[in-house]
Amino acid sequence: MTARFVITGHVFDSLEAVVVAVEQDGKVGRGEGVPVYYLQERSEEMLEQIEAIRPAIEAGVSRSEIQELLPHGGARNAVDCALWDLEAKQKQVSIWELTGVEPRQRRTAFTLGIQERPELMAEQAARARDYSLIKIKLNDVDPVERVTAVRAARPDAEIIIDANQGFSFDLLKSVLGPFADLNVAMVEQPLPRGADEALEGFSSPIPLCADESCLHRGELQAALQRYDMINIKLDKTGGLTEALALAREAREAGKGLMVGNMLGTSLSMAPAFVIAQLCDFVDLDGPLNLKSDAMPSMHYRGGAVEAPRSQFWGCP
Repeated sequence: MTARFVITGHVFDSLEAVVVAVEQDGKVGRGEGVPVYYLQERSEEMLEQIEAIRPAIEAGVSRSEIQELLPHGGARNAVDCALWDLEAKQKQVSIWELTGVEPRQRRTAFTLGIQERPELMAEQAARARDYSLIKIKLNDVDPVERVTAVRAARPDAEIIIDANQGFSFDLLKSVLGPFADLNVAMVEQPLPRGADEALEGFSSPIPLCADESCLHRGELQAALQRYDMINIKLDKTGGLTEALALAREAREAGKGLMVGNMLGTSLSMAPAFVIAQLCDFVDLDGPLNLKSDAMPSMHYRGGAVEAPRSQFWGCP
């Protein structure tokens, strides 16, 4: 990584990822999975999960069968996305034709990790002048002061907040008014996973988004009662197959959508970019934090992200 990246309760200083390649008749599909840190996933365990079903994969397992053979998480994401890529290459069609989703360039957030002092976050925001959407990681230390500093540095930017479970309900209630005054557009995962019942019936002046509190469709019903938006990450859902289904059900329930990432290379961002087409907010800046990226790679220009249309994941 280019630098240590700090969020509530965790520090990222390197990237762990598992890459799966599935070959059939000379065509190769690839997928990348990243451990979900707050579920205590590890790359070694992900490899063990995948190796345990190697016979099924080699026998020509389907994506629907993978949903039953592997649990939600990074391991299934890697296999599921490899199977999508393989099908696209075998049929000589794009992922867009397979999914029926129309591709377009999307604006991505630039994410600010937690720094020791608010002014350091403001300086980082000022340097990210090309990005019109700024995502601020916060904990329970001086959250309003940090957002105030970033807003002063970037009066032009749309700002969203991610607390990564770092607020209490009392703290959340105390900061929502000031955040609204600072034109914050959304607050992501303010309360701990499994301890956010207080949000049921709570009226927030700013949309609240579930991340850690909604991993997949099995957790959607509770999230619908507590949140205005759902952040979909393929390493949480266990792949593009479940992510598409989760996006559809959340939209049918009238909720907003966001797509995020657990860091990762462009091989992780590419299938997430399919979900990005369906979302209100896009946060796919993971490769920007890495010293090197998978090749070929996503295109990042002027605060926007776009996928190559050939010789790439999901494209023949």
